[in-house]
Amino acid sequence: MSNTPKAKNCNNWYASWFDTPYYHILYKDRDYTEAQLFMDNITNYLNLPDNAKILDLACGKGRHSIYLNQLGFDVTGADLSENSIAEAKQFENDTLHFCVHDMRQPFSGLQFDAVLNLFTSFGYFDDDQDNLKTLAAIRDSLGEYGFGVIDFLNAQQVIDSLVPQETKTVDGIDFHIKRFHIDGNIYKEIDFEDQGCAYHFTEKVRAFTLEDFEGMMETAGIHLLEVFGDYKLHKYSPKSSERLIMIFK
Repeated sequence: MSNTPKAKNCNNWYASWFDTPYYHILYKDRDYTEAQLFMDNITNYLNLPDNAKILDLACGKGRHSIYLNQLGFDVTGADLSENSIAEAKQFENDTLHFCVHDMRQPFSGLQFDAVLNLFTSFGYFDDDQDNLKTLAAIRDSLGEYGFGVIDFLNAQQVIDSLVPQETKTVDGIDFHIKRFHIDGNIYKEIDFEDQGCAYHFTEKVRAFTLEDFEGMMETAGIHLLEVFGDYKLHKYSPKSSERLIMIFK
C-alpha cells in the first residue's frame, strides 16, 4: 500500500515496529509466568552472588529487568527503543536502571556478572558482522567471572511447525499474520487497521542454528559452556526443543 503509515521513517524494521504501541498490544498475552520461571532457573544455575550485576540486553519495557531486580540483583536494562525505555524508567531505583543502548556496542566502563539476552532478541541484523559485533560487545561487557546467556528460538523446530497464516484479535484490533522461511530468515508479516489507518510491519530473524552460533562464538573468542532446550533447562534437541539457550563466557 503506497499510503501505509509507518511508525518512523526508518530502514530497520526493529527500530520502528518495537517502538510502536501495537507491538506491545499484539504480544500482551505472552506467558510471563513461564518467563519468570526461566529467570529463576537460569540465575540459580549460574549461582550468581548476592547483589550480582546483571545486564538485561534488549529489555523492552523492562518487565524482566524488574523481576530480576526483585530477586535481589543489581540490574541494568538496555534497549534500542526510546519509547520502551522511557516507560521502563518509572520503575528505576538504586539497583535498577534503564538506558537506550545499541547492543552492538559494549558498555564503556561497566562490567557485569551476567549479560542476559532473552526471548529471541538476537539475529535481527542483515549483516553478519553486526551479529558478531553483538557477541563481542557481550563478551566485553562481562566481568572476569561473568556469564553470557542467549535465549534464542530453535530454528529447525520453528520452521517445521510454522503456522503460515492466522488472525489474532487483541484489544479490538485484528492482526493478520503470515509466516514463512526464506533465504535463511524466518519472517512474520503483520497487517492491521486501527482508527482508519492501515499498517504493515515485517519481523525478520535469522534462522541461526547451534552450529551457526558455535562458529560465531569461536570467531568472537567466546567459550560456549552449556546448551539447554527449554526454560526448565532440559537437554537441547535440534528437532524437538522449544528453545536454544546458550551459556558462555
